[in-house]
Amino acid sequence: MQKQQHLYSGKAKSIYATSDPAVWVLEFRDDATAFNGVKKASLPNKGAINNYFNAFLMEKLAKAQIRTHLIKRISDTESLVSPLEMLPVECVIRNITAGNLCKRLGVLEGVTLEQPIFEFFLKNDALGDPMINEDHIRAFGWASAEEIVLLRQLTFQINEILTPLFAAAELLLVDFKLEFGRLNGQLVLGDEITPDGCRIWDAKTCEPLDKDRFRKDLGQVIESYLQVAKRLGIEMPAALYHAT
Repeated sequence: MQKQQHLYSGKAKSIYATSDPAVWVLEFRDDATAFNGVKKASLPNKGAINNYFNAFLMEKLAKAQIRTHLIKRISDTESLVSPLEMLPVECVIRNITAGNLCKRLGVLEGVTLEQPIFEFFLKNDALGDPMINEDHIRAFGWASAEEIVLLRQLTFQINEILTPLFAAAELLLVDFKLEFGRLNGQLVLGDEITPDGCRIWDAKTCEPLDKDRFRKDLGQVIESYLQVAKRLGIEMPAALYHAT
């Protein structure tokens, strides 16, 4: 199945139609962005690494009965996905204090939370992805009351699946962002789960191994992504593991 017309491009991914209206091609590009697109760069092999990374985690979730839009990976940088009617909200879950949470609340970074914190954000780059609550979502029709409950439940379920998976690889899943969409009236996990949308630290040193390395000019961005992939046991071409 070949991709046809281009439908949409985000900061680091593009979507194409296919001959089957029930299937799209999701292409991962080498683009890296931060601060709502203000900072930009191209990092060789990033698209391929994230494609393998995303397929690995989406398949793990599917085996745990979490519905995702992934159909299958078809090349180094492309995957087939189901078209979704995406909700304009982001679901963020935090296991350890870091990033925006610390700035907003003035709390120390690196504190392991007794219970994960769940937050909603509006997906809107022009507004800086502002934090929102359930009342906003209901009032503006971004999701139904039933969907709001399910978004929270699914996010916590996914956290319970992924956190021990990373822990077994001596990695801390600090926080991550999820996006969901509707497929035949049902909520389905969409977008991606990669180091672009997660904070991942080494369990012993708390060294960041995610996109914070790009945000903070720490260097070794691709090397860190590959280190996480290798620890998780993600299979990808040897050329990618030795490309840096």
